[in-house]
Amino acid sequence: MTRISRTFGDTMQKEAVPAFSANVIFASTSSRFPSYRIGSNNQIIDAKENPKVLSMKEVVARETALLLEQQQRLSVRDLASKFEKGLAAAAKLSEEAKLREAASLEKHVLLKKLRDALESLKGRVAGRNKDDVVEAIAMVEALAVQLTQREGELIQEKAEVKKLANFLKQASQEAKKLVDEERAFARAEIENARAAVQRVEEALQEHEKMSRATGKQDLEELMKEVQEARRIIMLHQPSKVMDMEHELRALRIQLAEKSKRSLLLQKELARSKGVKDNLSNLYELDGAETLGSYLKIKPCSDIAPELSKCSIQWYRVSSEGGKKELISGACKSVYAPEPFDVGRSLQAEIIYDGQLIKLTTTGAIDPAAGLGNYVEALVRKHDVEFNVIVTQMNGVDQPSESIHVLHVGKMRMKLRKGKTAIAKEYYSSAMQLCGVRGGGNAAAQALFWLAKKGFSVVLAFESERDRNAAIMLARRFAFDCNIMLAGPDDRTSLET
Repeated sequence: MTRISRTFGDTMQKEAVPAFSANVIFASTSSRFPSYRIGSNNQIIDAKENPKVLSMKEVVARETALLLEQQQRLSVRDLASKFEKGLAAAAKLSEEAKLREAASLEKHVLLKKLRDALESLKGRVAGRNKDDVVEAIAMVEALAVQLTQREGELIQEKAEVKKLANFLKQASQEAKKLVDEERAFARAEIENARAAVQRVEEALQEHEKMSRATGKQDLEELMKEVQEARRIIMLHQPSKVMDMEHELRALRIQLAEKSKRSLLLQKELARSKGVKDNLSNLYELDGAETLGSYLKIKPCSDIAPELSKCSIQWYRVSSEGGKKELISGACKSVYAPEPFDVGRSLQAEIIYDGQLIKLTTTGAIDPAAGLGNYVEALVRKHDVEFNVIVTQMNGVDQPSESIHVLHVGKMRMKLRKGKTAIAKEYYSSAMQLCGVRGGGNAAAQALFWLAKKGFSVVLAFESERDRNAAIMLARRFAFDCNIMLAGPDDRTSLET
C-alpha cells in the first residue's frame, strides 16, 4: 500500500484547497467586512493600504451624522445630489454583498467535496497518515464553521445595507419632491416678479405720456400767458417800435387813398384827352389793383355794347419789355389777380364787330399787405388745413355747400370731407393750381385745382387771404419737389 506522508496534507492544502477556494477568507483575515471607505463626493475607495479600516456600521453611522450635520446648511439641490450619491454607493455595496454570497455558496460546495474526499481517504490509510487525515478533516470542519459564521455576518450586513439603501432611496425621493416644490415656487415667484415689472413699466410709460401731455399743455398755456403779457405791456408801455408801426400803418392808409385818387385822376385825364378810337372810352376797369381784390370791365357810356356780345381775353404784361402773356381761360368780364400777377400789369382785350378795345391797369398789381409774413409762418408747418366749399367738380356745379378741408402738405395735397378722402395726390407735372379765372364777385376767394387727369374742382375759401396763401404755399412746396405748379398754359410762359 502506498504510504501517505504528512506532506500529503500540505500538498492538498497547497494544491487542492487554494485551487478551488482562492477567495476563502480565514479567521485571521475574515473577522470583518472588506476594507472599503467613503471618500469625497461619496466615491467608494479601496482602503487596503490604509491601516485604519472602518466597519460597515461605523461607515453608516459616520455618513448619517455627516448628512444630518450638513442638512441645515446645504441647499435642497445639494441635499438631493448627496442622497443620490449615497444611494449609488449603497447599491454598489449591495452588489458586492450579492457577489460575496455567491462566492460563499461555492466555498460550501468546495468544503463539502473536500471533506468527502478526506473521509474516503481516511478509510484507506492507517497509522500516522490516518491521524493527519483526521486533523485535515477537523480543519475543514473548522473552516465550515467559520464560513457559516461569516455567512451570518454577511446576512446581517446585507440587511443593514438594504435598510440604508431604502432610507437613502426614500430620502432621495423626498429631496426630489422638495426640489420640485422649490422649483415650482421659484417659477411662481419669477412670474410674479415679471408681472410686477410689466406693471411698473406700463405705469412708467403712462406716467411719461401724461407728463409729456401735461408739459406740452403747460408750455402752450405759458406761451399764451407770455404773449398776453407782452400785449398788455405793449398797450400800457408803447415803445418806439409800436410808434413806428402805427406811423407805417397810417402811411399805408394815406398811400392807398392817394393811389385811388391818382387812379381816378388818370381815368379822368384819359377821358378828357380822348383817343383816336372812340370805342376806347366805352369801357373801363373797375376795382383795386392789388392781390386779394378783383377787376371788372365796366361800361362807362350808354352806347357801349353789351359785354355778353363781345369777346374778352385777359393778358399779363411784363413790366420789363412789355411782353404780353395770355391768361388761359380768363375770358370773362371779371378777373381776380393771383400771386403770379403780382408785379405785372393786366390788360383786357375786348373785340366787338371786328374792332379791338384794350383796357390796361394803371400800374403793376400790388401784393396784399401782410400776406408774405403769413405764408412764411405757414411754411414752418408740415401740413396746413383750409376750410373750403366745393362749388364745381369736373365742370359740374355742386349744389351742396358742406364744409370740406383742403390739406396743403410738403409732399402732396389732399381734399377730404370728414374722414373720407375725396382726392389725395402728390405734386406732379400733371397737377394744375391757379385762381379762378372768372366767376363774379367771389372769384377773389376761389381757386381751380386739377389734381390729376380727369379730376378737377373749384374751391371757395373763407377769405381772399386764405385763397392766396394756399396757392403760394402749394407752389412753394411743389417747387421744393422740383415741380412748377401753375394754371393752364402758365407753366410754358414761366419757363420761357
